[in-house]
Amino acid sequence: MSAHWIFGYGSLVWRPGFVFEEAHRAEVQGWVRRFWQGSPDHRGTPEAPGRVATLIADPEGHCVGRAFRLAPEVYAATLAPLDHREKAGFERRTLQVTLADGRSVDALTYLATPSNESFLGEAPLDEMAAHIRRSRGPSGDNAEYLLELARWLSAEGVEDPHVEALAALVAG
Repeated sequence: MSAHWIFGYGSLVWRPGFVFEEAHRAEVQGWVRRFWQGSPDHRGTPEAPGRVATLIADPEGHCVGRAFRLAPEVYAATLAPLDHREKAGFERRTLQVTLADGRSVDALTYLATPSNESFLGEAPLDEMAAHIRRSRGPSGDNAEYLLELARWLSAEGVEDPHVEALAALVAG
């Protein structure tokens, strides 16, 4: 049996919440990370959803995150809690991911498309930052989600202008 991979680009990079056999910095081509998805269940509420990251298709873009290899015997049991964690508008998608060591693997990821009811879409950065600063939900402050992601990216030496600009506005 072969191993299974999961690719994370938001809270999974700093708080995976599942057992894995290995984890690597990884990158997907043709996608960018944007805080365009509403979170009515974790970083906000149904009445006041927070803003969390999703992947947006961009032929010229790329997104650095973290890929986790799971043993086949725990993979299926890991998906149920992940499905719950990513339930508000996220769907499973398999993407080709390049690991830091150059290997290419197919990895399951969760992304939210504009067709889901929680999708908030693009907005001016200052409006998104204000939204993130005031949002809270059962999983904590929306700002924590953004700032922990920004810290992880910085520690990895990854430049992500969207996250950096939002984090500077929220922390400022």
